[in-house]
Amino acid sequence: MNETNVLTVEELIKKSKAAQVAFANATQEQADAAAKAMCKVIYDNQVELGTMAANDTAMGDVEHKIAKCRNKSSLIWHSLKGKKSVGIINRDEDKRIYEVAKPMGVVASVIPSTNPVVTPMSNAAFALKTRNSIIFAPHPRAVNLTKVVVHLLREELGRLNLPKDLVLGLESVSIEGTSELMSKSDVIIATGGMGMVKSAYSSGKPAYGVGAGNVQAIVDTDANLEDAAQKIITGRYFDNGLICLGEQCVFVHESQYDEFVATMIDNGCHYISDEAEVEKVREGVFPAKGPLNRHIVGLNAVDAAKVIGIEVPEATKVLLVKGTKAGSEDILNREKMVPVLTILPYKDFKQGVDMMVENLAYEGIGHSVVVHTNSKENAEYVGITCSVSRCIVNQASGTTGGGSPTNGYGATTTLGCGSWGNNSFSGNLGYEQLMNITRIGYPLDESYLPRPEMAWED
Repeated sequence: MNETNVLTVEELIKKSKAAQVAFANATQEQADAAAKAMCKVIYDNQVELGTMAANDTAMGDVEHKIAKCRNKSSLIWHSLKGKKSVGIINRDEDKRIYEVAKPMGVVASVIPSTNPVVTPMSNAAFALKTRNSIIFAPHPRAVNLTKVVVHLLREELGRLNLPKDLVLGLESVSIEGTSELMSKSDVIIATGGMGMVKSAYSSGKPAYGVGAGNVQAIVDTDANLEDAAQKIITGRYFDNGLICLGEQCVFVHESQYDEFVATMIDNGCHYISDEAEVEKVREGVFPAKGPLNRHIVGLNAVDAAKVIGIEVPEATKVLLVKGTKAGSEDILNREKMVPVLTILPYKDFKQGVDMMVENLAYEGIGHSVVVHTNSKENAEYVGITCSVSRCIVNQASGTTGGGSPTNGYGATTTLGCGSWGNNSFSGNLGYEQLMNITRIGYPLDESYLPRPEMAWED
């Protein structure tokens, strides 16, 4: 990349396409080496990059940002190891269909301010695993940080004697520039606000966008309250509540409400039930019942409380706020990118799940829910009833829904929400979404339907 002259989008696309064409016939070993390097360099620079991510964006927790660099880089590379993405990747001998992986071309990757290091790392690893090139469109808050990340990734490619231009970034950030990049690329990964995601889907190019988060959690009567409380708090306060997978509202049986609140307090929550103070929280998080207060986004619970105008203990991790009812009548049922958690009682499990559905209809449909239960039947009831892409059982959603060594979700930083969330996919984005597939089909030894009337036989 030219470090002195700012390249136009057209120039970046030209350089990226040339690099991708040169890389298109890379071996599996070369593709794997490139993908591994994208992750390993972030792992090796986790402290510097995690600290910059918190400082440059003025959002989130430094130690949690460092942990994300460390854990996501390891997890994503581990998930890619040994996976075929070059040549014939699957042979179905029964159907006599062989699948051949092909690259898509230039990937445009829109980066959110909330995840300015591990999102480009993840998308770069997926892109290079599948012999694509990638160009990043950073958030204005993270332009300098993105330049640092791009420089590190390019240097690793140089060490592997691969084209450095496989990784590029917009050097001058604007809405117009990002839109042009998306329209001239071959495929788009849009991680960020709904406006940008909508723009990606309107670009005329295939796109993988994400929907709004607003994770609902329910605690069944047979759950271990201490375990559930600890995991919900972990998911809610991680990175100061910036994670779209962070729990936003928790429903507890009315008979266990007081006990659960006490358990949450014992584990670092400050409980707010006085209506005047609850109203202060509403106004502080959503001024005049409007959009989320940008001055509170990504603050820790103590600093957020100062903005709101309430006093809390210095060790507070989460502001636990008593809700009024489910659905759109209480704005605290929306996504809150700050460690504020709404709590509501339910009379029976079905009603609790119905309340979750109401909140999802208000915001966050298609994303994720959490259930803490020892009942497989109830866990599956939640998964069947809620229109979401992930139903996370007995785990901290904020730290596991994007993949974890303790579950089977795909390791990623991009979470699809299906048609419910106006997305093209429902699941965790992986390298598989960045491959075109050629299917080689041979004739079967004999027809499986020699006579049409056989189709109607039992």
